[in-house]
Amino acid sequence: MPDDPLQKFATTYTPGSVVFREGDAGDDMYIIQRGKVRVSKEFSGKQHVIAVLEKGEFFGEMAIVSRMLRTATVTAIDQVDVLAFDRDGLLAMITRNPRIGLSIIDRLCRRLQAAHRKVQHLVQRDRAGLIALHLQQLFQELPRGSASLPLGATLDDASLAFELPLEEVRAVVERFAADGILAFGADRVDLADASRLAALTGSGETPRREPSGGS
Repeated sequence: MPDDPLQKFATTYTPGSVVFREGDAGDDMYIIQRGKVRVSKEFSGKQHVIAVLEKGEFFGEMAIVSRMLRTATVTAIDQVDVLAFDRDGLLAMITRNPRIGLSIIDRLCRRLQAAHRKVQHLVQRDRAGLIALHLQQLFQELPRGSASLPLGATLDDASLAFELPLEEVRAVVERFAADGILAFGADRVDLADASRLAALTGSGETPRREPSGGS
């Protein structure tokens, strides 16, 4: 709407475009209005997906809170509409609507909890939990209308991400399939039970998937 006061903060990113890269300077945070973004971080020379964010979520907040360099790379998965705020713009918006500030605090707490779970899996060498987290993020990243991941590429990606032997990753994924959590097709893997996959991650939150025909 032309008279929408937030319209001046709006911007759009096309699929595959990079919003910002790890190590960049920046002073804006972004609130997603439509679409999904992939958040990735480099470890040992490899890019690893650490989160997939969608409508209503935000990223880049550390540039406003502490003015530090970007700590991850953010890439548009599909067409993404965002509101981009600098420090003054965000403060003005929160002043007009304090609920926005509370929402940001709530989501930051959730992210800290998710990061804590991942650290727990790493410390305990909980391979099943790590692979479940990885699969959950990959399923969240699928575009609307897609329900399958390529089996070979998925196994290779998890093996590289966690520096685990490929056969060990395959054994865990096959166990998930035997338990009815995943289903195998012709060189593909489908999500059969989102709730049980979420339980393995320790989050209890199912991957949010959009209906195949909706927007």
